[in-house]
Amino acid sequence: MFADLGAALAGFGMPALAIVGFTIVVRLVLHPLYRAAVRGEKAKAKLAPEIQKLQKKYGKDMLRFSEESQKVYRKNGVSMFAGMLPMLATVPFFMVIYQVVTTPNPLLEGTLFGIPLGSHFTTGFAWVFFVLFGLLAVVAYLTVKWQQSRMTTTPTPGFMTGLVKVLPFGTILVAAYLPLAAGLYLLTTTTWTIAERALLYRILS
Repeated sequence: MFADLGAALAGFGMPALAIVGFTIVVRLVLHPLYRAAVRGEKAKAKLAPEIQKLQKKYGKDMLRFSEESQKVYRKNGVSMFAGMLPMLATVPFFMVIYQVVTTPNPLLEGTLFGIPLGSHFTTGFAWVFFVLFGLLAVVAYLTVKWQQSRMTTTPTPGFMTGLVKVLPFGTILVAAYLPLAAGLYLLTTTTWTIAERALLYRILS
């Protein structure tokens, strides 16, 4: 199946652009789920001060804290998992894309600036990978800055503050391990993600 999909994308004549285009099409299809996720996150953020009061009130009594928190969410018509379930629903789509850009198929026989899309960082085509790493680092930096700006309005556990600063840069390590095609996919989808979320947080009430 993955080989057939890769062959179909390769048939467009420009495999690198086909990866970018296919990724964008999938993200557009999934856009309603991301809208739902952001609405859920914003709804939970509005209740965060009340939840923090409960946490201080019940201290280490996690069972009571959980029960009271659920009451607050139910009273306001908000799910405790708001923002999470729509994101989980997108996982199968990205598993398919991942398989297409990592499993040997005609798509990986294409090139980007003359470099095979199936090549790896360790195979000697360093310059194009360094450009890719640089672009991924820029996107990761913008992601960190945006997430930190959200922390000023949304209470965040201390350990998350550290994770937010390093996790986005993990895409560089992944791109160094996977074929160039996968790195191109990562650059496209991470760029789309930060742009989409920043826009949705701005326009959704």
